[in-house]
Amino acid sequence: MRLLLLRHGQTPSNVEGLLDTAHPGPGLTRLGERQAAAVPAALRGRQIDAIAVSSLVRTSLTAAPLAQERGIEPQVLDGLREIDAGELEMAGAHEAHLRYLDTVFGWARGDVGRAMPGGPDGRAFLSRYDDAVAQLAAQGLESVLVVSHGAAIRAWAAARAADVDVDHAERTPLANTGLVEVEGDPVGGWRLKAWNADPAGGPELAAPAADDPTGEPVEP
Repeated sequence: MRLLLLRHGQTPSNVEGLLDTAHPGPGLTRLGERQAAAVPAALRGRQIDAIAVSSLVRTSLTAAPLAQERGIEPQVLDGLREIDAGELEMAGAHEAHLRYLDTVFGWARGDVGRAMPGGPDGRAFLSRYDDAVAQLAAQGLESVLVVSHGAAIRAWAAARAADVDVDHAERTPLANTGLVEVEGDPVGGWRLKAWNADPAGGPELAAPAADDPTGEPVEP
């Protein structure tokens, strides 16, 4: 089974550098809408048997153009939502961003008992994301597009897929509609096939560099 893990399109909170992880979350900016509109052409010719989105509205909006073109009704799986920021929710301070990322990639390095301040620990995050992926795998599908979130995609892939270097995952930007591809299954494990940092529609759809902790890397 191949999972195409696509980050959602740009939101106002991405632009403002806010840790916005709560339900239902913001919609897309005009750039985010253009990024979403470019996904069908970017994935033309790729096999997609199903589309899954998180319970946060930005993923459904991002998936909509492709879902309409392919005639596929997206599955909503709450486990694919962004990593809860806990007490850091809506924080815009650089120090809060660093604490969020340090916690998230600590989980990928094996420190799963560490908790986000006022939020979940790594076991809780990985368990609910693993469960969502297992639900997709149980359907016997060959290729699934999963529209999810920057920190969740990077942390899950770094923790679960072979050939992903955690330091690289922490340093490497995943722009809005950036795509990480893994192949395998929940029993035999996952292997990294591609890490495409630019927007699916090409680098011309990238936003200017921003202090965006759920996607772009944050410089110390």
